[in-house]
Amino acid sequence: MGTDLSTASLRDVELTDARLGGTQAHGGSWEGVLVRGGKFDYFNLRTAKLRDVTFDGCVLVEADFGGATLERVSFANCVLRRVDFTAARMTDVDLRRVVKLDIARGLDALSGAVISPAQLLDLAPAMAAQLGVRVADEGPPG
Repeated sequence: MGTDLSTASLRDVELTDARLGGTQAHGGSWEGVLVRGGKFDYFNLRTAKLRDVTFDGCVLVEADFGGATLERVSFANCVLRRVDFTAARMTDVDLRRVVKLDIARGLDALSGAVISPAQLLDLAPAMAAQLGVRVADEGPPG
């Protein structure tokens, strides 16, 4: 059984080197939170409100930010695997220093986020597919 932090309010908290699986933090409110190190599997932050939150050196596997509001949130030296940003609302979200950015769902919610040029190239095939754009090599000479 995972930790249940659903609807919890965290303010000016530091979480260091935690190892959590299946944590329920949906509907909560986080402000001034620093999450340093650790690994989080199936972290449910659906509809949560995150303001001035820093994730530093974390591994987030299948984290769910669906419908969440992220304001001034940064991810530094983190690995994000199969993360879900469906219907998330972002303002000043910094993803540039994410080591591995693997977005399973919610590419369209990245408005309000900043990514690096290399991340843009990595995400380009998924973005093209979402837009219905086919990318193909030149056809045979003829």
